[in-house]
Amino acid sequence: MTVFEELTRRGLIAQMTHPEQIEKLLNQEKVTFYIGFDATADSLHVGHFLQLVVMKRLQQAGHRPIALLGTGTTMVGDPTGKTDMRKMLTVEEINHNAECFKRQMEKFIDFSDGKALMLRNGDWLLNLNYIELLRDIGVHFSVNQMLTAECFKTRLERGLSFIEFNYMIMQSYDFLKLHQNYNCKMELGGNDQWANILGGIDLTRKVTGDEVYGMTFTLLTTKEGKKMGKTENGAVWLDPEKTSPYEFFQYWRNVADADVINCLKLLTFLPIEEIESMEQWEGSQLNRAKEILAYELTKMVHGKENADKALEAAKAVFGAGSHSENMPSTDLKAEDLVDGKIAVIDLLTKCGLAPSKGEARRLVQQGGVSVDDQKVTDVAQTISKEDFEKGYVILRKGKKVYHKAQLI
Repeated sequence: MTVFEELTRRGLIAQMTHPEQIEKLLNQEKVTFYIGFDATADSLHVGHFLQLVVMKRLQQAGHRPIALLGTGTTMVGDPTGKTDMRKMLTVEEINHNAECFKRQMEKFIDFSDGKALMLRNGDWLLNLNYIELLRDIGVHFSVNQMLTAECFKTRLERGLSFIEFNYMIMQSYDFLKLHQNYNCKMELGGNDQWANILGGIDLTRKVTGDEVYGMTFTLLTTKEGKKMGKTENGAVWLDPEKTSPYEFFQYWRNVADADVINCLKLLTFLPIEEIESMEQWEGSQLNRAKEILAYELTKMVHGKENADKALEAAKAVFGAGSHSENMPSTDLKAEDLVDGKIAVIDLLTKCGLAPSKGEARRLVQQGGVSVDDQKVTDVAQTISKEDFEKGYVILRKGKKVYHKAQLI
C-alpha cells in the first residue's frame, strides 16, 4: 500500500490543493514538508498529537519533516478558531514553551542525520524590517480575499486586532522561507489552517514561480463534530506532569462507541486491515477496541511500562472496582483532618476532582460522587480517620473517574 493510499484509507486527508500531483509526489519522490506549532503552552496536547502521527507516518515513508516552532508567530497569535485575542506571551515564555515542545517531539520524530529538521520561525520573523515586509510580501496579499477566510470572518463581528490580521502574512512568509532555504514543497496542517496554507502556497508561487502544495488533515473531533482532547479539568496534555499516564489512558478508554474506530484509524499505527475488521464490533467488543486504543496511544506517548501500569489499573477499576497501585492518588496528612474528619467536598477539591467547593457540592447534589462504592447523598458528609482503616479510600466521580485518597 502506498503512503497516499494509507492516508486516504485512514481518513486523514481533509483537503488538498492538487490531489493528483500530491499523490504522485508522496508516492514517487522524497519530499520535504512542514507543520507549524505555535508555542502557546509548555506542553503539546492531544490536538498536536495527530499532527505528530502524520509527520511520523510520512517520515517512515521516506519523506523529511520540518517541525517549525512558532517562536515568531506566537508573538502575534493565530485568530483561527478563537473568539478573543490570545494572551500575549513574553519572549522568555515562548522560548521556554518551544524547548518543552522540542523535548516532546524528539520522542516521536527521528531528527538524527538530517532525517527531520526542527526550526524556529522567530529566527527570521523577529528580524524583519516592517517597510521591507510590506513592500516585498504584503503587496502580494489582497485584503478583500483575506477577509473571506473563515478565520477572519468569525472574528470581525467581535473585533479583530490589527496584529492578528498580520498572522496569515507571517505564516505564509514561513513557507516561502522554508521553500527557498530547505526546498520545502508542502505545508501540512489541521483543516482549520486551510486559509493560511493557501496564503503560503500563493505567496511562494508568486515570488519563486515554483510549484508548491498544501494538504490538511482531519481535525480530531467526535462524530457530532465536537473537538476532542478536553476534559472537565482542561486539556489532555502529553506532559505526564500535566496529564498522568493513567489519566491519559482513561481519556481514550472512555471515548464514545461511535468514535473509537475513527480514533484507531487516525492515531494508531495498527494495520488498517485490522482496524477495518473492528468496524463490525458491537457491545462489549467496542470496550475491547477502546482498551486497545488507550493502550496503543499511552504506549506511544508514555512508554510501554506506563501503558502496562495504566492497563492494569483500568482493568481493576472496570472489573471488580478494586484498589490498584497504579490508580491516581493524593496523600493526606493528619493535619488535613479537622477533629479527625474531612468533608467530602473538601476531599474532592484537594484531590483535584473538582476545581472548587461549589463544583464539588454540585457533583454531590447530582449524585455523581461515591466513596468506597457508597454514593454520597449529603453535601455535609464527612470521612473520619476510622474510614481510612485500610490506609485509603477510593473516590469515584461519575461512572469512570476513580481516585485514591490515602492517609499517611
